[in-house]
Amino acid sequence: MFAKYFEEYQIGESWQSKGRTITEADIVNFASLSGDWYPLHTDAEYARQTPFQQRIAHGLLVLSVGSGLLHFEPGIVVAFYSMDEVRFYHPTFIGDTIHVNLEVTELTGHKNETGLVTVRQQLVKQTEEEVATSKVKILVNKK
Repeated sequence: MFAKYFEEYQIGESWQSKGRTITEADIVNFASLSGDWYPLHTDAEYARQTPFQQRIAHGLLVLSVGSGLLHFEPGIVVAFYSMDEVRFYHPTFIGDTIHVNLEVTELTGHKNETGLVTVRQQLVKQTEEEVATSKVKILVNKK
């Protein structure tokens, strides 16, 4: 999605990523990297006693995987500028496959021949349940 110069985007334009299945290894590796060993994510016996009845992926892991499903073209993308209004709606379990839907909602010129592309980001799993949403701004170059 982020492979075009600022002037090439249009409000309302949308894009869908490929899918990615969340694995137990993803959760363990993320817990190791982040230090977040909360038992809802890492302790199967604990998680069985919760309303989810099984381990769930960390919310930040889900957002990170979503970011990895996007395409950021070097030389065009300057920076990941911001993420606001993050909401989590449904859990992501081991074995769920998520993808990202983006819709351009705002285009704002910025300094130094750059512009901000604002998108509504939706993370959706194979059941079509919305897992999370956010407003993301990417700083891209102008032509």
